[in-house]
Amino acid sequence: MTVEFPPSAVQRSLNQPGPGAKMRVLTTADRLFYDEGIRTVGVDRLIAESTVTKATFYKHFGAKDNLVVEYVNRRHAAAEAELESIRETSDSPLETLRGIVVSIVDDLQRPGFRGCPFVNAAAEFADPEHPVRVIVLQHRDWYTETLDDLFREAGHPLSGDAADEFLLARDGAMVGGYAGDTIAAAAAFTRVADRLFGDCR
Repeated sequence: MTVEFPPSAVQRSLNQPGPGAKMRVLTTADRLFYDEGIRTVGVDRLIAESTVTKATFYKHFGAKDNLVVEYVNRRHAAAEAELESIRETSDSPLETLRGIVVSIVDDLQRPGFRGCPFVNAAAEFADPEHPVRVIVLQHRDWYTETLDDLFREAGHPLSGDAADEFLLARDGAMVGGYAGDTIAAAAAFTRVADRLFGDCR
């Protein structure tokens, strides 16, 4: 079993201002890499928009690839924080799952939504051994295992299958929400999720 969220709450946490040049680079990279693509954005532009010197950039990151790895890692940490926030405000595993659906649907409708940041990042690196691909796979494994646990705790008889189906529906909604009809994608995803929830006991 093995996506992710680019949720609105995650986006807010990533956009929190932070002290120092390194944080400015990370914040700028997060915005540009998600909005325009990793390969499209060069080091010179990152430096200019972060208002740091080239020496400062290389002091903190050494190379663009290292910054990309940190970008993906920070996205994963933000996704973990988002899910934990949903869990803390939910009274049951099933309510947590419903909260995840609400978060995803909200994200599809967010201005500037451009699909799943993890899938987008993986698509830019053909080598499955590249560190970015490895991190994305680890993220997806974590997400699916978390869903599996939640479905099992909610009483679904086939929690692993339910997690896989939820993930596939979510991936489809992310693509459809960006490249097609956002309303239709959100509605279809919600229907799939509701069917899965209906099997919980």
